[in-house]
Amino acid sequence: MDLNTTYFYTATILNWTHLLKRDIFKNEIINSLSFLAAKGKIKVHGFVIMPNHIHFIWRNLEMNGKEFPDESFKKFTSHIFKTLLKKNDPVFMESFLVNTVDREYQFWMRNALPIKILSREMLEQKLCYLHFNPLQAHWNLVQDPNDYFYSSCSFYEKEDYRFSWLTDYRIDF
Repeated sequence: MDLNTTYFYTATILNWTHLLKRDIFKNEIINSLSFLAAKGKIKVHGFVIMPNHIHFIWRNLEMNGKEFPDESFKKFTSHIFKTLLKKNDPVFMESFLVNTVDREYQFWMRNALPIKILSREMLEQKLCYLHFNPLQAHWNLVQDPNDYFYSSCSFYEKEDYRFSWLTDYRIDF
C-alpha cells in the first residue's frame, strides 16, 4: 500500500476462523485503529468488523517506525490475540498454530487485499458494501446496519461519534 492513498482493505482471519465473533477481539481492533489514528499514522473513513474478516476504507499517512501502519496493525493485533487466547482459551488458540519458519502462530491470512479507491463514487460504493455486510443472509447479525456496533454506518447515518478516530470522507477525500 502506498502512503497517502485511500484503499478499500480486506483482511481475513486464518482459515476463515470466527475469531472476531467475540467482542473482546473486535475491541482490540478498535483500540488499534484508535491508537494509529491518534498517532497520525492512518486516516479511517469507514470500517466493519465481521466474525472472520475486516473491511476498512483507510489511508496510511506515514510510516510507523520502519513499518507501514497496516503492517503494524496486523502485527499488534496478532500479538494481542495470542495473549488473550493464551490466557482465556488455549484450546481455541491451537486453531492458529502454524509452526512455520517465521512464526509459531498466525492470525491473519497473508496477502490482505487492498484495492485503491479511484473516485468518490467508488468510495461510496465500497462504504455501502461494508455497511450492509452484517445484513447478508449468511451473517444476519442485525436487521438495520445502524444497529451493528462494530461499523461506521451510524457515524454517517446518525452522526454517532463514538469512534472519534473516524474521518468523514465528504470532508477529506
